[in-house]
Amino acid sequence: MGAPESTGGSVRRLVSLVATTVRPTTERERERRRIAIACLPFFVLATVAGFVPLSTLVRISVAEDTVWMEGWSLDAWRTLVADSTYLWVAWNTLWFVGLATLVSVALAVAVAHALEKYDLPFQRLIVAAVSFPIALPGIVVASLMIVLLGRQGLVTNVVAVATGESAIDLASATAITGLFLGYVYSLVPRATMVLRGTYAEVNERAEEAARALGASRWETFYHVTLPEIRPGIVAAVILTFRSGLAIFGTVLILQSHRVVTLQIHQEISVGSHRPDVAAAIGIVYVAFIVAFTFVGLRFVDSDAVEI
Repeated sequence: MGAPESTGGSVRRLVSLVATTVRPTTERERERRRIAIACLPFFVLATVAGFVPLSTLVRISVAEDTVWMEGWSLDAWRTLVADSTYLWVAWNTLWFVGLATLVSVALAVAVAHALEKYDLPFQRLIVAAVSFPIALPGIVVASLMIVLLGRQGLVTNVVAVATGESAIDLASATAITGLFLGYVYSLVPRATMVLRGTYAEVNERAEEAARALGASRWETFYHVTLPEIRPGIVAAVILTFRSGLAIFGTVLILQSHRVVTLQIHQEISVGSHRPDVAAAIGIVYVAFIVAFTFVGLRFVDSDAVEI
């Protein structure tokens, strides 16, 4: 009897909450209504751009006829579980994007530290150069890698002349190296922008006190600065990891490493028309991203940081 009573109480509280929000009688209820009105456009956008497409993906993944959305079938999900190719693709996606995220955030920490702690010449130009890749589509980043690291690439030919090696053997644009550099080039600016905001909140007096007590620059950074920017680092990891999983254009051009986004592209291609499997992959992808974000956000709260 406890469960039905609890459910009934929750329903009554929900109904009461809706009623007081629609017709508030106290200042607290009026404030809640103002918040609800302010959030309404977001919920409308989330419904149109998020919940409706997701529900469509769910229906496609379990439809027997994916054209007319008729019937029910779990073949797509059985394929994902039984076919080891998808597990291989998922594993490659996770370690590759994870490694690119770690390298990108580490570089972003160094860049943000230099920008915020030192009076660099041409600082505005440096900031513009660092943030510029954010505006570049993935296809443009891939083309840049080809221009630099392809068989006719600038870097490839310079190294070939210096070492006497063949430019064909040195070309790495379409190897895993080129793809990795393309990812890092796209992700470093995102992490840097997040960390610059975090550095603005660093307690400079604590750093000065550590230096006055004889701590070196590295000791001050490790014991004072790093704990204070830890929430920003976690936020940068969440942002860059999610962005890395969503990169498509770079992978499409530099097809050196199969990732989930490319696998979805292959599933909806003419050669293997399996929109149900593509939809199932999309659902798994969204579920993983949401779970990863919520877990990561637990470490963003500055109250949990020990200084």
